[in-house]
Amino acid sequence: MPDKLTHITDQELLDRFYRDHDNIWLGTLFERYTLLLFGLCMKYLKNEEEARDAVQQVFLKAITELHKYNVQYFKSWLYMVAKNHCLMKLREKQGKIATEIHEDLLTDENDAIAIGELIEKDRRLELMTDSMEELNNEQKQCVTLFYLEKKSYQQIVEVTGYSLMQVKSYIQNGKRNLKLLMDKKSDRS
Repeated sequence: MPDKLTHITDQELLDRFYRDHDNIWLGTLFERYTLLLFGLCMKYLKNEEEARDAVQQVFLKAITELHKYNVQYFKSWLYMVAKNHCLMKLREKQGKIATEIHEDLLTDENDAIAIGELIEKDRRLELMTDSMEELNNEQKQCVTLFYLEKKSYQQIVEVTGYSLMQVKSYIQNGKRNLKLLMDKKSDRS
């Protein structure tokens, strides 16, 4: 990354991208997070080649999505895109494995339960991701900073400018609303 761009924040780079639509700004952002994404993909996929492919696919998806949507928290958004991509890859593998297991008439009940639990966790994560988009901006911002970026209340106050009471309220209400939205979506499926 050129030295002259290292001091520019993620948000400034995003703002420049949205203003100019020049992918050079995205390239700088992607360089910053390549190792983070690779580590995340390795954690889920446990295969170096698959993880490298996944990082490239996440970047391609990010380019497409960033042209369509205005993202506010690039790092946490990119992390969620990568995590969802990896979980989708695992789900594809699990589908193949489940089919093989079914065909082999697996009698080991513990393995069948474990696969069912993984599929259920994946479904819940997908519900959560969809539901997050329906929270109001303040709740989404505070919930993202608190749960995904692991920021303290005080750090969130400093980042957002909200009072401590507002931050706590947005997190509490965001968490409650997220659960309600997820339950509602779960009932529909």
